[in-house]
Formats: sequence, C-alpha cells, structure tokens
Amino acid sequence: MKNLFITLIAAISVVAGGMQIGDNREIYDISLVPAAFPVGFGLYSYGDRQYVAFYDTAHYMTIACRMLDSKEWDYQRLDSRVGWDSHNSIALKVDKEGYIHMVGNMHVSPLVYFRSTKPLDIHSMERIPQMTGRDEDRTTYPAFMHGPDGELLFHYRQGGSGNGYEVYNVWDADRHIWLRMLDTPLIDGLGERNAYMQGPVAGPDGYFHLIWVWRETPDCSTNHTLSYARSKDLIHWESIDSSHVSLPITLDKSELWVDDTPPGGGLFNPGIRIDFDRSGNVMIGYHKYDEKMNTQLFIARYKNEVWEKQQVTFWDFPWNFQGGGTVDTELSIDAPRPLGDDLITFGYQRKDIGYKILVLDAKTLSFVREDDYTYPYPEEINRVESSFPGMRVHMRFDSGLPADGKQYMLRWETLPANRDRKPEGELPEPSMLRLLRIK
Repeated sequence: MKNLFITLIAAISVVAGGMQIGDNREIYDISLVPAAFPVGFGLYSYGDRQYVAFYDTAHYMTIACRMLDSKEWDYQRLDSRVGWDSHNSIALKVDKEGYIHMVGNMHVSPLVYFRSTKPLDIHSMERIPQMTGRDEDRTTYPAFMHGPDGELLFHYRQGGSGNGYEVYNVWDADRHIWLRMLDTPLIDGLGERNAYMQGPVAGPDGYFHLIWVWRETPDCSTNHTLSYARSKDLIHWESIDSSHVSLPITLDKSELWVDDTPPGGGLFNPGIRIDFDRSGNVMIGYHKYDEKMNTQLFIARYKNEVWEKQQVTFWDFPWNFQGGGTVDTELSIDAPRPLGDDLITFGYQRKDIGYKILVLDAKTLSFVREDDYTYPYPEEINRVESSFPGMRVHMRFDSGLPADGKQYMLRWETLPANRDRKPEGELPEPSMLRLLRIK
C-alpha cells in the first residue's frame, strides 16, 4: 500500500553502512529530514543508480544519488525552500537519455522545475523557469509518468481547490523541450470546481484508466460524484461503454459518473483506488457515508454493462472530515485486487484499529472474512522509532526499475498533518530518512 501514513521501527541492529533486518534486507541512512510535518518524497532507480528527492532539515529541496553497489550518497541542495505545507510533494524522473527531471514545492504557486544539464549528474541540476510557459502560475500535484509509447509526460493541476483544471505536457526528447500534449485541459471545473484524480493507470486491456471526484470549494467535505474515463493514447477519451468523450471533461458529462454521491456525502479525494478483477473488469474502491452518517467502504465494478456498487463494511465509524488544508487521515484504503479466481481483497487502515484486509467473494463482492495485513517487509519497520508523542511512519516505494531487480522503499517519521501550518509548541528532532531494500 504505497501512500498510507503508517502509524507504526524498533530493534534493528546497526551494521557498517546501514542497518540489517532479517535475511537479505538492508536499510541505509540517507539524511536527516524535517519531522514536524509530512510531505511526499521521491525515490527513482535508474539502471545502476538510485535518486532520492527530499527536503533537508533546513527545508531545502535536495537530491541524493548512490550507485547500487555503494553505501555512499552524493548530495545536491537546490534553490527552493518549503514552509509547512504537506501538499508540496516532490516528483522525480530520469528520461531515456539520462537527464534528471525534478519538480516540487508547489501548492497553488508558480512551477518549480529543475533539470540536469548532464546525464545522470545531480550536480548539474539547473532551475528551469518554465516548461511551456502556459498555465504555470498556480500549480499543484506534480506527477511524471510514461505515455503509451514510453514518452515522458508531466501533469499537474492549474488553479486552486474548488477552481482548477488538469494540464498535460510531453517531453520532446529530440529538441529537449516540453510541449503541451493537449490543446485543452483534460478535466476542467470551469471556474466553479475542480477534480481530484487517481491515475491515469495502465490497465490489462491496453487502456489508461482515470478516476476522480469533483470538489466545489476548498472544504474537503464538498467532494462529490465519483467518476471514470479511459483512453488508449491519453489524447482521445471515452466512457466505460466506449462512447467518445469530448475534452475538456466537465461535470455535466453524466455518462462518466460512477457514484453520484452529493457534497457532504463522505467521498474523500485520497480515498479512491482503482484496479481490475481476473476478467479485466474495472474495480473502484472508495468510501462514503451510509444513511446513519457512518463511513463505510464500497466497491464499484463495471460488469454486464452496468456499474455494480456494493457496500462491504457495516461499521459504527463516523469520520466527518471537513475544512481546508491537509487533513489528518483517519481512514486510508488500498485498491480492491483479485486473490485467485474466487476472491477479492480490499485493504484499509483505520486510525483506531490499524491495517486490515477484507476478503470478498469475487462474484458477489459479499464479505467472506477479514484478515490481518501481512507486510512485504519485517513488521518492526512499521514501529515508530522516535519517543516524541504522535509520530508516524511514512513510506514511499521505488517508482523506477533498478538494475539489480530488487525492491526498494523510503522510510521516515513525522508528526501528522496540521492543516499545512507549523505545529504549536515543542517540535520533534529531525528524523532519519532511510532506504530499505526488501525481498
């Protein structure tokens, strides 16, 4: 589960160059990082090199690099400094020629973009004032991805919460310039709202799949109308029934609606996840309120030409989130996924009970059992190392492909989100950002 804030490191023996945990698992220290607020870091492996993007203890954007066969890190501090805003995550990618692209420290603010002038060289990182020069003054949520032909893409939101649209750029590797991929925004709130998206995700059917909720204002309780669209080339889009959809996508395109829950209905923009069953049918996990205003988990699956929507929990759990800024999450979810031919798993983490896995019947989506989550790494990694009250563990998986074929992740600890403001009172000491290699 890649983006959960896991409230959970304990007894780890220190060895030369890092920490050893179990059989063929290692942790290496990277750098001390701020522990008073959470913000997303980046890990990208490229061949025999690994790159990590983070904020140092003085809140400056920093990039570190190591060779896979080395325990030594090389560092470069960049000329951009974050305040206390948990929206200001960092995105990192290396293109086919080895040039490093890094974006971050943006929340409804001008684009902050660095690129190396030499392949694979962090000391040649140069601040680039613009990509295309259009719609780059109020940017948020930067993300790199690869297109259908392996081309490097970059997308972000232009505008603010409750009033914004999604922009896509494509990297011209021959001319070393960014171009606008679409002449129009992909999804546009038309000045009245904005969309919060998950994806696009490449599916088993050759399509890219995109889900989102709409929001009317900066207040997160105004999320509504879970929606879906797909595309084979990220340029031409269609509904789940293959009907063409003109761009930009707007709220009035009801053929894209999956669940028309209104504002105040408990839809949460980080709380939507997409995957596919054994037959390749789209499955969307999400949560919303039931009739008693308790938060419940739901699955929507497109099957037999309709969206089947199934409530899969019956909790007494009223999480009534509201307001602006980064919310301290009380419920996080994983995507529903097939388990063999007959079962589906749906992972979640509730603040009060921890991480669990719902096991459902694949045909009916009805409840079969609930299991404890089995971590793909030693469980002690989840335990908070700091003695400062309220600290939580954060992890990010590798978004690249290391030459050694191993799996890597970042781990660090912070206080929970505080609505993007500096916490009052005593602050924790910086925590150690570490690289974990697991089987």
